[in-house]
Amino acid sequence: MTTMRTQRDDPLDDFSRRVVTVDGVSKTVYVAGAGPGVILMPEMPGISPDVARLARWIRDAGLCVYLPSLFGVDGAYPTAEAGEAVVRRACVSAEFRAFAGGGTSPVVAWLRGLARHAHEECGGPGVGAVGLCFTGNFALTMALEPAVIAPVVNHPSLPLDDPGGLEIGDEDAAALAGRVERDGLKVLAYRFDDDRWCTGRRFAAYRALLGEAFDGRVLPADVANRNPPPFFREVVGCAHSVVTAHLVDEHGHPTARARDEIIAFLTERLRG
Repeated sequence: MTTMRTQRDDPLDDFSRRVVTVDGVSKTVYVAGAGPGVILMPEMPGISPDVARLARWIRDAGLCVYLPSLFGVDGAYPTAEAGEAVVRRACVSAEFRAFAGGGTSPVVAWLRGLARHAHEECGGPGVGAVGLCFTGNFALTMALEPAVIAPVVNHPSLPLDDPGGLEIGDEDAAALAGRVERDGLKVLAYRFDDDRWCTGRRFAAYRALLGEAFDGRVLPADVANRNPPPFFREVVGCAHSVVTAHLVDEHGHPTARARDEIIAFLTERLRG
């Protein structure tokens, strides 16, 4: 299915632009809305117009969304050439562990601090964490921060060189399994069925780690938007981004239902 998209950058001018410092490291964060906090992490190649659109849907559901700038050009329309350059830089960055054997990415410590900051600002029982693609698994490892009570793992692509691997260190994996047992943590996840970046083997690894706490949902690839931005069409090369680049914003469409299920998961846990 094809959906029309505007091929222009997003000025993000309806967000409050802040600088948040955690343990001496400062990053730009775009904030919008009121209510319990949700950390929405960007996918490659950055805070695209589609990622910003998802942030606005979360905001409009009565939640306060925090959108950290982790890579790329904020608000940029995802072209193939620029996107490939962002991926190359991220893969060699000390903040990320893109390949098998690297363990949990160091940037997650900063994101846990952002979650604490959001919880202090917004109150409520805790905060949500939504990861996408390159940051997909970060939503899970952020749950080692007690304030994170609603993690959503969307089509996690790391580690890039191990389709059945998880981007998480052994110690963190054991701690997460303990939190599931102790706190009843639930994890919601999505992928397309023929996604070569997030395979069925990866979802099986999540289930092996988390058991019934892992709710992994799989959509058929033929429902994906067939006209995504150039980066997704030419570089990603398959149905991948369920609620951003490959979403079809039509009532009742499977990808739109996935978006609505994510927002319901967040609101139920954060607002009650």
